[in-house]
Amino acid sequence: MYDEDTDTLSPAGSCMTAFAPLSPQNGDDRQAALRDRTILVGVCGGIAAYKCAGIVSTLRQSGADVHVIMTEAAQKFVAPLTFAALSNHDVHTDMFAKDTTWDIAHIGLVRKTDAFVILNATANTIAKLAHGIADDLLTTCVLATRKPLLVAPAMNTQMLEADATQANIRCLQERGFEFVQPAAGFLACGETGDGRLAEEEEIIAALCAMLTRSRSLASEHVLITAGPTREFLDPARFLSNPSSGRMGYALAREAAARGAAVTLVSGPTELPAPAGAERVSVTSALDMHAAVLERLRGTTMFIGAAAVADFRPSASSKIKTKKEDADVNLAMTRNPDIIADVARQKPPACLVVGFAAETDDMERNAEDKLLRKGLDCIVVNSIAAHGTDGAFGARDNAVTILWRQAGNGHVERCRLARAPKTAIAAAILDQAAALRAQRR
Repeated sequence: MYDEDTDTLSPAGSCMTAFAPLSPQNGDDRQAALRDRTILVGVCGGIAAYKCAGIVSTLRQSGADVHVIMTEAAQKFVAPLTFAALSNHDVHTDMFAKDTTWDIAHIGLVRKTDAFVILNATANTIAKLAHGIADDLLTTCVLATRKPLLVAPAMNTQMLEADATQANIRCLQERGFEFVQPAAGFLACGETGDGRLAEEEEIIAALCAMLTRSRSLASEHVLITAGPTREFLDPARFLSNPSSGRMGYALAREAAARGAAVTLVSGPTELPAPAGAERVSVTSALDMHAAVLERLRGTTMFIGAAAVADFRPSASSKIKTKKEDADVNLAMTRNPDIIADVARQKPPACLVVGFAAETDDMERNAEDKLLRKGLDCIVVNSIAAHGTDGAFGARDNAVTILWRQAGNGHVERCRLARAPKTAIAAAILDQAAALRAQRR
């Protein structure tokens, strides 16, 4: 959510990030977001299970087609018949139930779903999801889906604040799960504190925001670069940088989730290909330059998130150079500027978003790059620190987005507080989508 005084996007809680403003919605807005959408709802085992009945009822009244999965523990608190009556569908409780095929039990359910909501998520369920355990229908369906996932936790305060639970939540956020912050108040255990299931209105608002966002890039063809490049001196040695590729991959994953056709041109990284994106693997800056320009035609949005080497060795050897024979004075050649070439050669309607990795004068240097290279938008982050405090190799990040106002060219900016790169990716695409809407 935005802090109006500082123009800073800040986390909604200690570790749970708000991916979209959770403001009250009127009935028309809610129905527009939910009508004819298929929502899969998972209900976990906790006293808050009874509150989930009202949420399922509201979803159905708003025009959604709702299907419910209940864990074995959830059935101890609320009978499946309650949710069957409210959803007007049989409730799914057993992956091996009679008259239910394997396909219907987990693949069929998620294929027809627009969004998956996990209500009153317990510490146990969150732990299973974080570690890929699929020992019941709910966790199996989560592993099988590539649709947007919204989690609303509910548990004892001490369980919520436990290091293991917080680590599991961060792990899921990094994978793109969205969370609704638990409320504070009187808990079933008799204590008072954080851990109550969020209010129905807040959960519905978060789901509506997620569903609306899932269509926001449906007409876009997004081309993204990610990761480092490697500039080889010989088969054993190369020049590179510590980029993990997580930022570019998070952008690709989020853009695909919003309905875009995504092409990801990636340097060497250990990350798996994002679901819904076409990955093109490259090694050097020259390789990346060629792959990008080859695919630029038809692109409506380009995001240059890769950490591209500015220089390469003037000469390289096909055989390993012995250290006794090596010239320690390395001659270098400048690599092509991918983002500048894209800005010059882009299709007329293409929005160009660049990245800047800086150690000092971050915003001034980023603004200079924005204007000098003719970009529409630029994202600047710090590489002055290493590990968890910098951008390179970290799972989270803090950035500033700068963009040129349509018409007068005035440079605006928005600072995003440190958060998981999945949340930063969502905010960057929100800004890019807003710029696209202004210029159409």
